[in-house]
Amino acid sequence: MRGPVSADGAPRRPRSGPWWATGLALLALVLLASFMARGDPFTQRLEEDLRPPSREHPLGQDKLGRDVLSRLLYGARVSLGVGISVVLISATLGLALGGVAGTVGGRTDRIVMGVVDVLLAFPGLLLAIAVVAALGPGVTNVVLSLSLLGWTGYARLVRGQILSLREREFVAAARALGARPVRIAARHLIPNLAGLLTVQATFGIAGAIVAEGSLSFLGLGVPAPLPSWGGMLADARPYLLIAPHLTIAPAAVIAFTVLAINLLGDHLRDRWERASSR
Repeated sequence: MRGPVSADGAPRRPRSGPWWATGLALLALVLLASFMARGDPFTQRLEEDLRPPSREHPLGQDKLGRDVLSRLLYGARVSLGVGISVVLISATLGLALGGVAGTVGGRTDRIVMGVVDVLLAFPGLLLAIAVVAALGPGVTNVVLSLSLLGWTGYARLVRGQILSLREREFVAAARALGARPVRIAARHLIPNLAGLLTVQATFGIAGAIVAEGSLSFLGLGVPAPLPSWGGMLADARPYLLIAPHLTIAPAAVIAFTVLAINLLGDHLRDRWERASSR
């Protein structure tokens, strides 16, 4: 039995419905709660190590007796902050370099895209591991290492869209009126990329959160005792069988966050495709 199809006969993706809005609202509440949390994620109670969830500690305590819920809430600042920072830096660099390559063309285009091709030849996470290992663990170094390769996707996307848009009638009209290439790019090309870049950035945040968690899990991300979701998973690994709540809580938060952001990205992509088809 065939699934639902669109008007042109192509398979139609199932709509995410209200799930993306619900997930995003809960994610916003988690981020807000991280700034309102009263618990101290650094307070150690060694005599209460590996305690299961209780009324005082809803998600239990870790190997040093620290409250897991407080560390999760404070870790949201780090993980989401890294994801947003990486996307802002990557999108800015990608928009600038991809815009120049697509607008100017020629030798500039070949140089920019040559750099993109060289960077894309390296596996993203392995390159980030190498950069962080050379610079040392830290939030700033994690952001820089992930941004080093993250901008390439935005650059290719922007360049391809500009090459398509610059052949449109409104760009030809602006060129006929004597508008310079920089003005055409700033006033006519880049504004038409806002929707597509928003969709790309949404998926980029989810990817950066997973990458930061992977680096922290390997001990190359956020240094202790600063809480991060990946670091909490790494600390909980030796106690998986005797204290599973230490693993379940951060793993569930990472999965839920990435799912909520991806559902939002699917929703934005659907809206963008419908708007582009009109």
